[in-house]
Amino acid sequence: MSSQVMHGAHGHDHGHDDHHHDSGQMTVLGFWLYLMTDCILFASLFATYAVLSGSFAGGPSGHDIFELKFVAVETLFLLLSSITFGFAMLKMFAGNKAGVLGWLAVTFLFGAGFIAMEIYEFHHLIGEGFGPNRSGFLSGFFALVGTHGLHVTAGLIWMAIMMYQINKHGITPTAKTRMSCLSLFWHFLDVVWICVFTVVYLLGVL
Repeated sequence: MSSQVMHGAHGHDHGHDDHHHDSGQMTVLGFWLYLMTDCILFASLFATYAVLSGSFAGGPSGHDIFELKFVAVETLFLLLSSITFGFAMLKMFAGNKAGVLGWLAVTFLFGAGFIAMEIYEFHHLIGEGFGPNRSGFLSGFFALVGTHGLHVTAGLIWMAIMMYQINKHGITPTAKTRMSCLSLFWHFLDVVWICVFTVVYLLGVL
């Protein structure tokens, strides 16, 4: 009798785990759908930039204002942050809490470095009189690059919250689901930035 009860209780626990696993998968799937809508947003911004990129209104072109070495360092920061986030995910699957927190902290620093450089670039351009209202080209540039920057900032806030939660509660199933979503988001922003770097900066300087 007692073994049946035990077996029933074990079966119930297993069912609960399956239920959480299913809801976690649904959350990640839902997040994929959100990223698809974000793709549409960025596609619209790229299209707008493409239309406006030749409208200089007597102002500077990309060739005049972009410092490719500076942006290359910025790009390196974001690429490295994607790699270190991958290490954080590996540590998570291994159940290594300290490893997850360590790699997330490194990822956060790279991401923060990227944002600091972007703010510096924007501040420098506006200081030179090349703000978003100077020309259609600059409007498109600030809209596209600024929107990406806001997404990265949101990712950094999310990352800081995850570090706090994992530090306090450990690697829970909920934390795993949220980390999976954040991983998708962060790698997505990396891909978008490679497109920005190519379309805006490389083609702008050539």
